[in-house]
Parts: sequence; C-alpha cells; structure tokens
Amino acid sequence: MAYTVIIHITNADPIVGEIDDIPTPTDNLIIVNNPRTKDGKDLPYLSNDAIQGIWPIHRISFIEIISSGQEENIFGFVRE
Repeated sequence: MAYTVIIHITNADPIVGEIDDIPTPTDNLIIVNNPRTKDGKDLPYLSNDAIQGIWPIHRISFIEIISSGQEENIFGFVRE
C-alpha cells in the first residue's frame, strides 16, 4: 500500500510524494515516488524525467502522512 506524504526537509521547501512503506527507526534513506512540490509542480533541482528520489533521513525534520480519503464518508447537500 502506497502512502501519500509531505516530507519537510531542513532548510528546504516541503516535498509531496508517495512512499511504499513508512520509515522505521533503523532506516537511513527514504525513497519517494513521483516527488513534487505541494502545488504539484516539478522540483527545480530534479530532472524533468525523474520518477523517484532518495533522501537521507538525517535531512528530514518530519513527515506528514496524508489520508487517502477512502475511509471518510462525504455527505453533500440533499434537496428534498
């Protein structure tokens, strides 16, 4: 199961992407699929055709795991 995450890197803008597994305390690296900025644009320091990025854990401040929305029930307005 892939998780959508926001990765906050020290002294850099956050990165949004998908990871296959949540990092464990013994991990040294994190592999991010489809890395992009929060507004969906390409990262300026990566090649345009890059599909994965590998970042060292020691550069990361924290990681936010985004809800997939599948477990939420959304009710709209119903006119009777």
